[in-house]
Amino acid sequence: MSNAALYLHPNGYDTSGPQLLGRISAGESFLRGYLRHAEVDRYYFWNIAGRPEKELNELLERVQAPAKPVTWIGQTNRGALGGVGVLNMPVPGLTSEAWLRRPFGPRAYAICGITHTTATDRVMQAMAEMLIAPTEDYDALICTSNAVRHSIDTQMGAMRDYLMGEYGARKRPEPMRVTIPLGVNVEDFATSPEHRKAWRERLDIPQDAVVALFMGRFNVRAKMNPALMAIALERAAKATGKPIYWVNAGWSPSAKDEETYHAQTRELCPTVHYRSVDGRPPDVRFTIWSVADFFISFSDNIQETFGLTPIEAMAAGLPCVVTDWDGYKDTVRHGEDGFRIPTVAPPPGEGGDLAFWFANAWLNYDNYVGAAGQFTAIDYAEAEAAITTLVLNPDERRRMGENAKARAREVFDWAAIIPQYQALWAEQNARRLAAPPAPATRENPYKPDPFTLFQSYPTRHLSARTPLTLGPGVTWEMAEPLLRHALVNYSNFHRPTPEESRQMLALIAERPGVTVGEVAQAAGPARRAFVGRGVLWLARYGLITIGAEG
Repeated sequence: MSNAALYLHPNGYDTSGPQLLGRISAGESFLRGYLRHAEVDRYYFWNIAGRPEKELNELLERVQAPAKPVTWIGQTNRGALGGVGVLNMPVPGLTSEAWLRRPFGPRAYAICGITHTTATDRVMQAMAEMLIAPTEDYDALICTSNAVRHSIDTQMGAMRDYLMGEYGARKRPEPMRVTIPLGVNVEDFATSPEHRKAWRERLDIPQDAVVALFMGRFNVRAKMNPALMAIALERAAKATGKPIYWVNAGWSPSAKDEETYHAQTRELCPTVHYRSVDGRPPDVRFTIWSVADFFISFSDNIQETFGLTPIEAMAAGLPCVVTDWDGYKDTVRHGEDGFRIPTVAPPPGEGGDLAFWFANAWLNYDNYVGAAGQFTAIDYAEAEAAITTLVLNPDERRRMGENAKARAREVFDWAAIIPQYQALWAEQNARRLAAPPAPATRENPYKPDPFTLFQSYPTRHLSARTPLTLGPGVTWEMAEPLLRHALVNYSNFHRPTPEESRQMLALIAERPGVTVGEVAQAAGPARRAFVGRGVLWLARYGLITIGAEG
């Protein structure tokens, strides 16, 4: 099976921080699944953040102790990615990485990214720019659901039409779009009678009560509005005459936000017995499922692309009541693993005002997706009927829960999904190696050479023929402390080292009029460009005088 170098920034995989986002939870789950199930001889990780390897090895140990040797690729050693062949990124950033790959030649390595939230202006721009950036047909974007793949294709189609009308057809093939769902490590969500009893005692819930569970981030605008679930549960409680307990496990940006969230939700379901739990601690994230009899999640928001919690619930053996929305369409089978509640949204073309206001920054992101979500309606009769069925029929809950757990294990366990990643990486690498050679180039119109972009600023430019002389009275004894001064030694990037500076001044003292090219040639091959350019740093502080070319 093929391998890839994993782009490893702790922000994409470390769930121990105070802000637990879906993409981080999904990243941690993927990393654990990869370390458990990848058929590789060695793990390759790109230390993109430049963190100490000890810190990163500790992160791996927390997630899943590696069973194979680990190779860390240094932050600036992008060229080493070619030895692996494929770079796997936990973000959809094919465009930026394609530009950064260019100096090594496009065939240096293939890029594999993945969608999470695709509604932000930054991500939407990146998706459109896949047709502008130097991406290749051996690059790939993993779409986590059929719904998000359709949205990506729609956006790229609009960009393709624009480019065709203005400039003609794109010359190179487009990057692949491949649908591979997110996964779970099913065994991590195993429920137990002991956890069920403990949670119910902790939350003051009778052992024989029917409990609905929601797990996720509490954000009305940018995640989902709990009002829809509250209204549906209230209707079912009144229809059945049975006590329904609802455990809301999650987190908010602040304690005040969380208090408001729960208070406002309770107002809409006064008959329902409401309980709240901080869903961030690991002992909660993996055990809270035991408290429940079914899972509920009425996603209504364009910020989501897949929705991980329903398959976590399925892994725990819980039937699901979810909206027929985005990635939920691919996970919960209506009538088999639970129920998908129909949703209604405006037709295409009815949101131009939203798009225009968002493009002008008159609506921030939260209010943009929140406003779009306000035009998502659900079928409450269907929701009430689904919840009622699960409340009144323990046999049906059991049947659907067993189906859900079997589906989670067979389809969504990382043991089933990691081979799909490796098959994709193998195809990417094969395409990359079969592609015709292409030249490397440093040209990047988004990040141009500053001395090219601002070439009109100076009076003249340095060249290899520019003559140099020592400044008046300059010796190394007086130069050395000056070069160490705080106002001289800042922003130290690819400048002459102290030893190189000493040698440069000695050569210029020995040969007044020596040229920049001759000074550079005296350095080692890998340092010549930096030494040649570095004469300007010495001249900037009066140690060298730059002459006029004859």
